[in-house]
Amino acid sequence: MEAKPDRNSTGKSPKWSARAIKSFAMGELEARKLKYPNTGTEALLMGILVEGTSLAANFLELMELHFSRFEMKLPEHPPLTEPAQRALDWAVDQKLKSGENGEITVTHLLLGIWSEKESAGHKILASLGFDEEKAKELSKSLYHENYCKSLELKLNRIQLRFNSGLAGV
Repeated sequence: MEAKPDRNSTGKSPKWSARAIKSFAMGELEARKLKYPNTGTEALLMGILVEGTSLAANFLELMELHFSRFEMKLPEHPPLTEPAQRALDWAVDQKLKSGENGEITVTHLLLGIWSEKESAGHKILASLGFDEEKAKELSKSLYHENYCKSLELKLNRIQLRFNSGLAGV
């Protein structure tokens, strides 16, 4: 995945999570299967739904937005459309702006698709009941997801220190 976001002064690029990479790959695969000429936001959305295990996919599932609810016909070695590229860039930018360590998640990707108001992916989400309120709710859960991951890492470090301290007893 090649995102071209606005870079902060450090020039560092955050890492994509395994689920986000899988969602992206599944989107490309779905676009190829459907013989789309490029990979658009609608294909990225299909990838999120096909991957199915992320917070973003679970959120869509709770909204009853299933892969089977929309059928599309797309293009064959699909390059990214401009809106899809901007959705990826948005995801990277938001991660950089958060100032938090960690990976770009599928939730970042879904919110990036939503940010592209004129894209097919945005229109599909809107037609299935996704709206600004749901995007804000998902955005809040992104903060919670990052907080929980951070807390989990801290607890793991404490447990490792504790266990290594017991080894010397």
